[in-house]
Amino acid sequence: MSEEDIITGEESRSPVSFIEQIIIDDLGEGKNGGRVHTRFPPEPNGYLHIGHAKAICLDFGMAEKYGGKCNLRFDDTNPVKEEVEYIESIKEDIRWLGFDWEDREYYASDYFGKLFDFAIDLIKRGLAYVDDQPAEVISAQKGTPAQSGTESPYRNRPVGENLDLFERMNRGDFEEGSRVLRARIDMTSPNMHMRDPIIYRIIKSSHHRTGEKWKVYPMYDFAHGQSDYFEGITHSLCTLEFEVHRPLYDWLIDQLKTGEYRPRQIEFNRLNLTYTVMSKRKLLELVQDGKVSGWDDPRMPTLCGLRRRGYTPESIRKFIDLIGYTKYEAINDISLLEHAVRDDLNLRAPRVFGVLNPLKVVITNYPENMVEEVDLINNPEDETMGSRKVPFSRDLYIEQDDFMEDPPHKFFRLSPGSEVRLKGAYIIKCTGYTKDENGRIIEVLCTYDPHTRSGGHLSGKKVKGTLHWVSAAHALDAEVRLYDRLFDHEDPSGQKEDDYRKFLNPDSLRILRGCKVEPSLKTAMHLDKFQFQRLGYFCIDYDSTPDHLVFNRTVGLKDSWAKMNK
Repeated sequence: MSEEDIITGEESRSPVSFIEQIIIDDLGEGKNGGRVHTRFPPEPNGYLHIGHAKAICLDFGMAEKYGGKCNLRFDDTNPVKEEVEYIESIKEDIRWLGFDWEDREYYASDYFGKLFDFAIDLIKRGLAYVDDQPAEVISAQKGTPAQSGTESPYRNRPVGENLDLFERMNRGDFEEGSRVLRARIDMTSPNMHMRDPIIYRIIKSSHHRTGEKWKVYPMYDFAHGQSDYFEGITHSLCTLEFEVHRPLYDWLIDQLKTGEYRPRQIEFNRLNLTYTVMSKRKLLELVQDGKVSGWDDPRMPTLCGLRRRGYTPESIRKFIDLIGYTKYEAINDISLLEHAVRDDLNLRAPRVFGVLNPLKVVITNYPENMVEEVDLINNPEDETMGSRKVPFSRDLYIEQDDFMEDPPHKFFRLSPGSEVRLKGAYIIKCTGYTKDENGRIIEVLCTYDPHTRSGGHLSGKKVKGTLHWVSAAHALDAEVRLYDRLFDHEDPSGQKEDDYRKFLNPDSLRILRGCKVEPSLKTAMHLDKFQFQRLGYFCIDYDSTPDHLVFNRTVGLKDSWAKMNK
């Protein structure tokens, strides 16, 4: 795409976010030599969640749309919390969303040498000093937004002494927390982040890439902007909480840069969802406390959890397109995400029969040993998906909720004397039922009309109810896990209650055993997705085996979600 196409072409006439408009304007003005170069900089201290997906789609999406590049750069500046496991999971999630960083995989640790040299240069120029005070004292001396800070007694240390102390900090001569390196900026600044921020601290843990080489590690604010500069990033896109950090970002770039080029930090609103917590700390606590089965629990907002639940990358990207990017914080209704997932699966998921709470039906006038195969369309939204054969026999299973002994008005399912159609097969009429010693209905007796088979030339008889079913002799046993929202409060993190755990939904997972599904699902693979007709969308869980099928409910059908969660 040429620059002229970008500025005057069709794309400029479609609605764009304020960030995209900035990129279009920068290209039009010839900034950065007409380059667009972004980066996605995750911390490898946890698994990515859907909030990160918003940043991924923006960082990679803008580079892709405007012929640029996007780097993957791990912010590995705190070896205490980082794991190689997290690095691998992050790469898997980005690829799953459909993006590729090609050969541009970087780490903040790639620049530890350059960052250390930059810190030395700041010390020599009187712009950084070693402070011996405890962290709590330094924090108190920073004052408040309405009150200027108090200068550290070490602020005017001689350059030579600062250089010696900083070198000794890195040799391991001092204990963690005993000394820090601070930038010397302005203790009276109305921006608290400019009041001599800490830029290096002592950490004596081994680093996953550099081992024992370093005993001092840069703070995020020091490493981030400089890494952008080293990599030639043009647009450094981050969430709104970093807006107040931007003056420090720019100040540090000013001390480092040698030419006209400089990265530009632009902030956007983060993704918040109802009935969800998005803090990695809180998500880690849920895992560690056993409130969920792990990072990939299908109730978690992590990308690996959503993937296991059956969400598609296309649906997540569509959802992010729907909510957009602004400068205003908001909380998005999780039902909008569910809508995007439902719409996507409606187009791609094959329809199958699954009975979650089986009730046996015996068609008394159907030949006892006869088996027919009925032809069923796999997906009416996509004729290329074809059809499949499903066995039909005398003994069937239907849902318990599809039969009532004494039904209310307008109950269009099965009841004594009523008729319904079995989808793809015949119309049946209830002639009786049996109960166990506790009065529970265990079997429904019916007759069928052999002239009413779907697709037959005599199948024009009309009834108001159509039920899904499975042949008892051919059905496969299955376990079905019904997942609901993890929290029962719309905003569990925003309440006065100290502990968000108080809002955990006790019904966020219900496990149904003894479910019955059609035999075509015998060969289904992990994460294969299906619509159980009349019930919702489901996928095959990682725990599933050919001898023990396990399904996760992804999302309910539009007209049945509320009822199924009563």
